[in-house]
Amino acid sequence: MGRGLKTESYHALVLAGRRGTSDPLDELKAGTHPAMIDVMGVPMLLRVVRALRESGRIDRIAISIDRASALTDAELEAGDRLVHHQSLPSPSRSVRDALSELAPPVLVTTADHALLTPQIVVDFLERADASGTDLAVGVVEESRIRSAYPEAIRTYLRFREGGYSGANLFAFRTPASLRAAEFWVKAERFRKRPWRLAGVFGPISLLLFALRRLSLDAALARGSAAIGCRVDAVKLPFAEAAIDVDRPSDLALASEILAARNPQ
Repeated sequence: MGRGLKTESYHALVLAGRRGTSDPLDELKAGTHPAMIDVMGVPMLLRVVRALRESGRIDRIAISIDRASALTDAELEAGDRLVHHQSLPSPSRSVRDALSELAPPVLVTTADHALLTPQIVVDFLERADASGTDLAVGVVEESRIRSAYPEAIRTYLRFREGGYSGANLFAFRTPASLRAAEFWVKAERFRKRPWRLAGVFGPISLLLFALRRLSLDAALARGSAAIGCRVDAVKLPFAEAAIDVDRPSDLALASEILAARNPQ
């Protein structure tokens, strides 16, 4: 990827706000902010920031967090290319608010993406740029994840050709992509009233999805029409791009993978 392709610098937004009153990682926090949980000797948020910086594709990094005082590591407290954003009660609202200050293109990821590498960042952004889309969403095929890490517990969306897990990577490439951020806020409001979403996507689209009659690309094409901007999937070749640290078993798996990358 990337030969002859213009490589524009991105801003990055790292979502590091608290998950709410119930968090499977509570037992591991030991008084620290969840974004600062130690993974193989390094706070997982710092691992994400380092991967972004070392990719060479990121200009400024904004950390969306509920309290900046939680950023106790010297590398996270300040810097000419690192700013703090006050997170809001939900990820969708935090993204929409931050995107009002960060002009596209903006890469959005999460603080619990402890296995993120510069290579994953570069590959995702190159594929996103090559697609010409407004919003690129990173995904990994279920078969790839199960083959590499059969013990990984992931949530999969099922389509005609198979399942996919999200990679917590979103490239808001154009001003039109901000419509997707607005739509995300709306969809979050309707999560307890899913029939309201049927009025947005249309009952036929939802039925075809439920019956697994739509491919991923076809589903996104229908979603793009409803949202008002082009949304494409970027299918990543890295199984670990879909492994974030949501629960203690994820932390154990991430630690094993990191130990294998850097054997003593």
